[in-house]
Amino acid sequence: MVSSIWIIAFIAIAGIIIRPFNIPEFVWAVAGAVLLLLLGLITPVDALNGVRKGLDVYLFLTGMMLLAETARDQGLFDWLAVLATNRADGSAGRLFGLVYLVGVVVTAFLSNDATAVVLTPAVAAAVKTANVDRPLPYLFICAFIANAASFVLPISNPANLVIYGTHMPSLLQWLAQYGLPSLVSIAVTYAVLRFTQRADLQGSVATSIPVPTLSAGGRMALIGIILTALVLLGASALDAELGLPTAVAGILTSVAVLIKTRTNPWVVVKQVSWSVLPLVAGLFVLVEGLDKTGLVGYLTTLLKEGTAHSISQTAWISGTGLALACNLMNNLPAGLIVGSVIQAGSVPDMIKSFLLIGIDLGPNLSVTGSLATILWLVALRREGIRVSAGAFLKLGIPVMLIALLASLATVWVQYQLH
Repeated sequence: MVSSIWIIAFIAIAGIIIRPFNIPEFVWAVAGAVLLLLLGLITPVDALNGVRKGLDVYLFLTGMMLLAETARDQGLFDWLAVLATNRADGSAGRLFGLVYLVGVVVTAFLSNDATAVVLTPAVAAAVKTANVDRPLPYLFICAFIANAASFVLPISNPANLVIYGTHMPSLLQWLAQYGLPSLVSIAVTYAVLRFTQRADLQGSVATSIPVPTLSAGGRMALIGIILTALVLLGASALDAELGLPTAVAGILTSVAVLIKTRTNPWVVVKQVSWSVLPLVAGLFVLVEGLDKTGLVGYLTTLLKEGTAHSISQTAWISGTGLALACNLMNNLPAGLIVGSVIQAGSVPDMIKSFLLIGIDLGPNLSVTGSLATILWLVALRREGIRVSAGAFLKLGIPVMLIALLASLATVWVQYQLH
């Protein structure tokens, strides 16, 4: 039974990574979940429990995807694209820096998934407006900064809430603990990414492009995105789940814009990448199956024994190990497993910090490391752009490893000084 669960989970995750025959990611995740159920490896109750655990994520993604599609339909991204291009003043390097800075802000205040969903189409529009010959360096920003800046604030990555559960530090405590490591992560990721892409950033970009008039619907969409960021900050301060307020904000914004512009709702709804929701649900069910193998209990015991031997050594091993493991099973299910392990026993703060950074930053290694990166791939396909798993991995190795080691070292020094 145990081996069967692991084999099915492995095949499903491999299918998501490789996408053989161009079969969509969600098909592999759902097929794996259904197979576990049909073979009796999990009960219907277990499967429903797994699906139910993802409710907050489904709501969050629904709200963000509706916001993004409404903004796209109303020309908000095209308007922002022209502003960014003109700000670059003809410099490809300056445009790269502007996109990166915007990515940091969006990730910090709207979450890493929002960066993939909201920022990617805006950047795609910007590079098209700027007549950029090689758009990938700018689009890579959307994938890498989504994870590199995802521990600036508690709301920057839903995985943060999973790790700490009901014991989330206050905002001031969070900033004191993760402020410096976040700056290191952002700076190092930028430096490595900029260096590796230097050959494609030598040319110039278009300048003095006439700024189009932003429609009333576009202005409403922009206001909706800003209000959503404020709602998320408020929900985080109140230690509330983020899914429902995000869904409500996204739906209300879309409805208000559709009514104002008298747009057919189907125009927006049909463009949303709804396949992401069964993908997430399938991953949650696969995690439920893995839990039946005794994985959580084994990891809990392993962490306790390591902590008793050496907190510092255990922190380094668990942080780097988790960072790599996220790329084998995605950081969403990995976060659920690690969250269960942390809640099952007393874990020192330094180890928690290493685990959180590992689960947030580690996914920058591969295309399946985080849900944000998968969403980024989906957004790229809509723009007619494809990035292979191999091409991403080749870039992800230096970008992720250097930033991860630098960020973990920063945390380790902080704890040594205290």
